Amino acid sequence: MMNLRRILKNRIYVVALRKTSPQIIHYQLSILLFAFLLSFPSCMKDDLAPITQFSTSHDGVFIPCEGNFMYGNASLSYYDKNTKTVENQVFYRANGIPIGDVLQSVTISDSLAYLVVNNSGKIYVVNKNTFMYVNKITELVSPRYIRFITPSKAYVSDMYSRSIYVVNPHTCMVDKTINIDDGSGEYFRHSSEQMIVYDSLVFVNSWSYDDKILVINANTDELVSQIEVLKQPHRMVLDRNGKLWILCDGGYQGSDYSGTPGLVKVDVATQTVERIFEFPIGDYPSEIAMNGAGDTIYYCNNHIYRFQIDSDDITSDVFFENPRGRLYYGLGVDPVNSDVYVADAIDYMQSGVVYRLNAAGEEIDNFKVGIIPNGFCFK
Repeated sequence: MMNLRRILKNRIYVVALRKTSPQIIHYQLSILLFAFLLSFPSCMKDDLAPITQFSTSHDGVFIPCEGNFMYGNASLSYYDKNTKTVENQVFYRANGIPIGDVLQSVTISDSLAYLVVNNSGKIYVVNKNTFMYVNKITELVSPRYIRFITPSKAYVSDMYSRSIYVVNPHTCMVDKTINIDDGSGEYFRHSSEQMIVYDSLVFVNSWSYDDKILVINANTDELVSQIEVLKQPHRMVLDRNGKLWILCDGGYQGSDYSGTPGLVKVDVATQTVERIFEFPIGDYPSEIAMNGAGDTIYYCNNHIYRFQIDSDDITSDVFFENPRGRLYYGLGVDPVNSDVYVADAIDYMQSGVVYRLNAAGEEIDNFKVGIIPNGFCFK
């Protein structure tokens, strides 16, 4: 299961799927279906045909659902945490068009939500209350996340372009790119993933086939330094003391780029590694989240664990067990009330399930969403 998870999350390993005949057939069918979906003019031209009118002015949670790679079946779910009701396929229902292929992340800025559609190479901009289309950002290769630097400047990370896009949110145009290519020619170094802003610096984890945290000067839009961590820094959070916690998955075991998974603590002011917590070889730590106070970290390594940022023990407190081989694929903590949201992708094919728990670990709710829910964005 862990091998399948790695293959599906990192498209560099798609080639490995083509080694056996049943998988070849599955891959070819995926290509045909993707081409079929692209043949519809409405998908290509964004011809809107709204189906449902929404109005969600109060607090809620956006849940991006990746869908299957090359199937074009990504979707967006929205959960009202006050009424405990969920609306699925809200982008499609509000606009009458599908999102596209692989909805990677959602970010909110003011009244707008930005939907980063990874394999479609675009970002949809929608009204955060009605989910209705406002604009889109294109000319992207494989976008992953968007991070706002100022109201008029945002960075967009990308897995394959070896650069970070500098975007004007007002025009939805790419103004320029920041070159992060290390010139080695190996793999896709450097890719870019999540981005965390600290003063005038932006810290970027280079996840795929890499072991670096890239440091960008947000004033000059230049790569200024790099911090070496464990292999494949997958997710990261910043605590209230200015410490960056980087969860490294260690790479795909059995590949030509693998190592020890673990959690790395970095002081952002000095850009030095302060501590490394190693996990056993074969573990695949996958998600990490911080509470609103910035003093408690949750992470996924089969089970969901919790620890205080000043603790020496990060494995003793199992916050939410994985009792029956669930596939925990997304993790988020409500910054207001510290409720914890855990997404279960189940088998990558059917509708996923989200579990909502309070800070004591008691289940408040659970509900079905789209295929492969991968995260949470709190409104």
